[in-house]
Order: sequence, then structure tokens, then C-alpha cells
Amino acid sequence: MADPVHPLDETHAEIAEVITRELGDMLLAVKTSFGELTLIVELDQILKVLKVLRDEPRLRFVVLLDICGVDYPERARRFDVVYHLLSPYQNARVRVKFETDEDTAVPSAVGLFPTANWYEREAYDLYGVLFTGHPDLRRILTDYGFEGHPLRKDFPLTGYVELRYDEDQKRVVYEPVKLQQEFRNFDFLSPWEGADYLLPGDEKAKASN
Repeated sequence: MADPVHPLDETHAEIAEVITRELGDMLLAVKTSFGELTLIVELDQILKVLKVLRDEPRLRFVVLLDICGVDYPERARRFDVVYHLLSPYQNARVRVKFETDEDTAVPSAVGLFPTANWYEREAYDLYGVLFTGHPDLRRILTDYGFEGHPLRKDFPLTGYVELRYDEDQKRVVYEPVKLQQEFRNFDFLSPWEGADYLLPGDEKAKASN
């Protein structure tokens, strides 16, 4: 679903004017999506943009609320990395995002916002986004032996491995996923509207007519 784009309200318009003046060529686009100001930038400009948003007295976006990823596997640069910032001074939020791929490292924002530490670890764990300069980039939600990144859209629903407690070894062990039955094919057709093919038993009803 495409982001609904709305005209800037008065508060967003004032903030956008300051941001545009201060950031200039570092911005690829400025818009509002889902009621929040959204800035599109290039990867190599992200730390400069975040610093201006934090330090400019007329903005003061001093709270980093979140860093998350979005996966578009059909794109060459498949990931959007998205930062959400809050300005208590302006009582406003801003969203900053850029595109990156699986191999290009993103500059860590920990030096600007200490809370970026766990957010960047989460983006690495779930999407495989790499952050250069991070003090301790390791998994945070999955286990250290976990294979793959579970929020990528090409990650299998069953995962690659499963874990269980082994009574003989007295420890948790990893094993390849074993399916107890074959996958079923679902047509997702409404039972009230009726399927467009013959269901088991229907042939008896037709034979009696």
C-alpha cells in the first residue's frame, strides 16, 4: 500500500521550511506520510541529517524513538532504513529514511543517540542491515546460533532450524526443521459464496437431481 501523502499543516510547514533551509542538498524529498513529516535522504548523509535535526535550536528533535527496516526484495537496494524522531520542543515527530542493500554498511547513530544501540542491533538481527561503527553489533532478539534474518520477505515461514531440549544431552539442541505433514494448499475462497470447483461429496448431490 502506498503511503497516503497529505498537504503540510501549519506546524509541519514551519518545520519543513527550517529543515529545507538547513539541510538543503542533503534532502532528496520532503513530504508528509501518515500524518508525519518524512525526509528522504541518501545513506551517506544520514549522520549529518540526524545531527542537524537534533542540534538546530528551532527543531530540537532530541529523542530517537525507533530505527526499523522495510524489505523490498525486488529492488537492487532492497531495504529502507527508517528513523523516527521526536521534538518535545515542537511537539512534533519526523521520519527520516534512505535505501541500502544487503552489503553496504550504514553509519551507526550511537554517537548521536545512545538509544540507537539496541535499535540498530534489532535491525541487524531481523533484516541483516549492517551498521559500521556500532560498539557491539550482535543479535538481540534471536539466539546467537540463529540462521538468517526473519523479517526478510524471502525468509521461510518455517525457519531453517528448530530447537528443543534434549534429555540425553541435558541441553538445548538445534536441528533442521522437520515438517510433520506436507504443506496444505488453501484456496482462501469464501465457504458462503461457494468454491469454483467440485468439492468432495458434491458429485452425489448432482447425481440425485
